[in-house]
Amino acid sequence: MAQFSKSKITLIGVALVILVVGLVIWNKQKNSSSNELVIGVSPSFAKPLQVAADEAKQQGINVRLVEFSDWNTPNITLNHGDIDANFFQHQPFLDNAKKETDFKIKAFAVGAATHVGLYSKKYQSFEALPSHAKVVVPNDPVNQGRALQLLQQAKLITLKQPDNYLSTLNDISANPKQLQFIEVEGPQTARAIDDADLAFGYPHYLRLAKTADPEKALLFDSNTDKRFAILFAVREDYQDKDEKLKKFVEIYQNSPRVKQALDADFGSTLWFPGWK
Repeated sequence: MAQFSKSKITLIGVALVILVVGLVIWNKQKNSSSNELVIGVSPSFAKPLQVAADEAKQQGINVRLVEFSDWNTPNITLNHGDIDANFFQHQPFLDNAKKETDFKIKAFAVGAATHVGLYSKKYQSFEALPSHAKVVVPNDPVNQGRALQLLQQAKLITLKQPDNYLSTLNDISANPKQLQFIEVEGPQTARAIDDADLAFGYPHYLRLAKTADPEKALLFDSNTDKRFAILFAVREDYQDKDEKLKKFVEIYQNSPRVKQALDADFGSTLWFPGWK
């Protein structure tokens, strides 16, 4: 009987040890997960951010990048609290998203801004564009307005309010060539260029899709408009208590290696720092 009790006590002791070890491992995994900074990104911005993440890791900051292929999911996911921040949109886009939804999201810091252009794989000039040419533009209100302003700069259309960056196709007052517009999601403009006569495009998306030389637009926007710089966005209730995100942003903005990555992805003349 004594021997049985001793064996029973031994088994209980082993079970307790296993339980304690399990709890320790679970706790470490939980802490590791809670110490991880998760940022949702567009694939076209991923490489420079990964360079920053690699440098951040050397400083004890664990950053995980989650890629989204569209421009809706990153804000939905952030608003739900599934990620800590996202990096894919500029302030006008965020303002419009908040106006159309109940998202509680705000800008945390500013990243790179890029020039945009009008590209054609069929024609070498705007004069060569035929009547009824097919023109690709983004389908979201803000970036469509930006595309229309660039088409106006090219003297292909006239807008009712020339300075309104929220203009839509309905706001075109003159269209001499009777251009036919194809609306697609912003990330898809780079691929739609193959089926169009002219396309509004982002250099970094074109470089990622490898559909056209991002350096060879028929026209680039002439402004270094920092309002279109890409933002690090967070929930309105986000608190950077241990300053992980702040430190990560500082690395992104100041690292020579990140600058090299931006030059490689965007083209050294096609991006500029939105934070300066």
